[in-house]
Amino acid sequence: MRSIPTFGAGWRRAAAILVALWAAAWPATSAFSAPAGRALPITTAAPVAASSVRLPIGDASPECIAPAKPGGGFDQSCKLAQAAFQQAGLTRAPMRITYMPGGVGAIAFDQIVTRRPAEAQTLVAFSSGSLLNLSHGRFGKRSVDDVRWVAAIGVDYGVVLVGRQSPWKTLPELLAAIKADPGRISFAAGGTIGSQDWVKSALVAGAGGVDHKAMRFVAFEGGGEAMAALKGGHVQVYMGDASEVFDKLSPTGPFRALAVLAERRLPGPLAGVPTAREQGVDIVWPAIRGFYVGPKVSDAALAGWTATFDQLMATSAFDDLRARHGLFPLALTGPALRDFIERQNREYAALATRFGLRR
Repeated sequence: MRSIPTFGAGWRRAAAILVALWAAAWPATSAFSAPAGRALPITTAAPVAASSVRLPIGDASPECIAPAKPGGGFDQSCKLAQAAFQQAGLTRAPMRITYMPGGVGAIAFDQIVTRRPAEAQTLVAFSSGSLLNLSHGRFGKRSVDDVRWVAAIGVDYGVVLVGRQSPWKTLPELLAAIKADPGRISFAAGGTIGSQDWVKSALVAGAGGVDHKAMRFVAFEGGGEAMAALKGGHVQVYMGDASEVFDKLSPTGPFRALAVLAERRLPGPLAGVPTAREQGVDIVWPAIRGFYVGPKVSDAALAGWTATFDQLMATSAFDDLRARHGLFPLALTGPALRDFIERQNREYAALATRFGLRR
């Protein structure tokens, strides 16, 4: 197995909590749901009929803000909630999805905190990348304490993506090319330096013997924009996530996945893509996905959202929808979600300081 520099080892510790949660929820014998007798980490509600689920927003129309341009992981999260609400009969028409790019989530975060703090009907998608940026100070003076965290609805995994016409068929071939001529290869990411896509790029570059400070990196406002650049041949590699690419990997499509950054192969459309570990590169990168609301949303409304997601996530129908949107089992709400976010934030903040990323 290739030796990973200290930089990579440190970031792998930040991913360890998610790996452990995912392993508890998705053992080797199961595809998309927990086995009989074992619950997902925090879904404590028993399975219920969809008719008993209600949105805690009265007559208001729900909205989901995706803090990026269409086509990336935030978009997939909102579309999953949109489909779940409609399937359960909670909305007559599809929930409105609003795209709010800017600062890789910073604009949406600030909008909710300062201008729309009490809108109980407005969910905002977040990911581990959001927590990473918060811990780095990339949302200004904002912190994880400035919003109310609703639910984590699934876990995602990093993917090494190249264009169909690229000369590399495996991850070791890409690493050899990086080592031979690092200036030839540009990494695209839906985020700036210090974002989770940047971290994944740095890990892969490091595995190819290139220091993260020397790699070529092009930042885009969201995964959709980054994939468009890859499709157009403007960059050579995109360090995306499974939920962004699982429906874009047809044999005649424009992309090729060289590796998934998971502990073992993922089920479904990505089952044929080997892990980085299988190819001798010890990199695993899970990413939580979920929603938050504004800081002045009432306790009653927050409890209502928690109950809604608890009940939805306890159904097989939600399991099916989550799989169709490229996510894997993880369900966190209430104190358990808050505890997870606080632990993750502390770990990310320590690592950001160590690597000079904190502003």
